[in-house]
Amino acid sequence: MALYSEKVMDHFRNPRNVGVIENADGVGEVGNPVCGDIMKIYLKIDNDIVTDVKFETFGCGSAIASSSMATELIKGKPVSEVLQLTNKAVVEALDGLPAHKLHCSVLAEEAIKKALKDYYDKNGIEYDKNLFPDCDSCAHCCDQ
Repeated sequence: MALYSEKVMDHFRNPRNVGVIENADGVGEVGNPVCGDIMKIYLKIDNDIVTDVKFETFGCGSAIASSSMATELIKGKPVSEVLQLTNKAVVEALDGLPAHKLHCSVLAEEAIKKALKDYYDKNGIEYDKNLFPDCDSCAHCCDQ
């Protein structure tokens, strides 16, 4: 059995939604100092819908694939649905990741949540603080 699924390889070789959104409504950046992966997610939100999403990722193939897949999963979705995205959903959509690469999917989830928190903060929208990651370094991600 191959270490990486065909979907992981496809999203690594042909990542979707790569780039920057100028004047993004929300931006989230997370990193993992243990493995060196850094993800930055940009959101454009209109009428409570994620109308555009882009990412920049410095990291391994699993980090790039996780970022790419996560953007595909949230594009066109209402913010309330985007808030429900989990790293497990990203892993399932990729047809799995090796156990030692699961932290990449966690980074994707956390980058999206940080971008949503940024959107809420910029617009003075109240939110449940329990919905968002409580760290800046995300070092706990490698505990998976």
